[in-house]
Amino acid sequence: MSSNGSGLDRREFFRHSVGMGAGALALGRLPADLGGRVRGAHGVPLIITSHTNETGQNAMREAWEILDSGGSALDAVEKGANVIEVDPEDSSVGYGGLPNEDGVVQLDASIMDGRTYNAGSVASLENIKTPASVARLVMERTDHVMLVGKGALDFARSFGFEENNLLTAKSREAWLRWRERRGESDDWGPPDHLRDRGGNQTGFLDGPDEFHYGTTNVLAVDENGDIAGITTTSGLSWKINGRIGDSPVIGAGLYVDNEVGAAGATGRGEDVIKSCASYYIVMRMRDGRSPQQACEDALEMIVNKYRAISNDFIPSEKFVAINKDGEYGCARMRGRGAARITFRNEDGLEAYEGTQRYQVSG
Repeated sequence: MSSNGSGLDRREFFRHSVGMGAGALALGRLPADLGGRVRGAHGVPLIITSHTNETGQNAMREAWEILDSGGSALDAVEKGANVIEVDPEDSSVGYGGLPNEDGVVQLDASIMDGRTYNAGSVASLENIKTPASVARLVMERTDHVMLVGKGALDFARSFGFEENNLLTAKSREAWLRWRERRGESDDWGPPDHLRDRGGNQTGFLDGPDEFHYGTTNVLAVDENGDIAGITTTSGLSWKINGRIGDSPVIGAGLYVDNEVGAAGATGRGEDVIKSCASYYIVMRMRDGRSPQQACEDALEMIVNKYRAISNDFIPSEKFVAINKDGEYGCARMRGRGAARITFRNEDGLEAYEGTQRYQVSG
């Protein structure tokens, strides 16, 4: 497969390896591909992202140039994250991200360097397109781990980051639609006498309602075996002003252990925080589980916490992971099919399909 062409054939790009049906259980070892190798055991260097769109593919191409020239995993994950963060068409992170309920884009990001056992993060950061790079400076230029809100913005300014309005025309329109349709009792939208009481959207702004949790993970192992990771997000769309999810929380939205591997999370951040899910995944890999198995273990762990209180709630989570040997995995609770990641290694640019563990009826 070509690694530098802009047009990847969809069938070639998505090579299904462990796409199990909804509700299926883990099968242990991953099946071998047509070449006889165990899928996900390609070695290093390796870089992955939870993004599988064209922007995610471009991010992997540009980040791979760093790894392929002998560069560090830390530089590679920052480069990959930045490519996604500055894309105005991507409403899940950075510039163009969907805003909070007040129409303000507030970004969260974390970074962790396995080589130095160091980490940094920012939360509720406004006006800066690349929060992952600010998080790296928190990690490298301070003895703190997290800066938030105005303090994070002042810190970014002190290092010369340019401020921008992160709300694009596209994301602003999505917010305006949400604001008009969010409730019958508020005063947004058309006057009462122009509303269609039969349930139609007469008089409202045209277009579909949008909602997502919105996050990307970038994880890498370089040729020296050093591991690094980034999780960056615009967070839950229409969130309460000041809400912080799991993405900037080390051990929740991201964790890296240079002796083992790395894991990252997307989805409903509150559940990831309560379960310390990324740390849990890395510890499962330390115990000998593959990245794929460890991601599925985390899903089961969270669901079992709710079962223990006689609650059948199944949140929307997606986990991705890599280990030091260049194996990778991904799994999700529920959604539109199995979890997918984009990865780049010496074999080229490819996509991997993991599993969907649960199906929610209705």
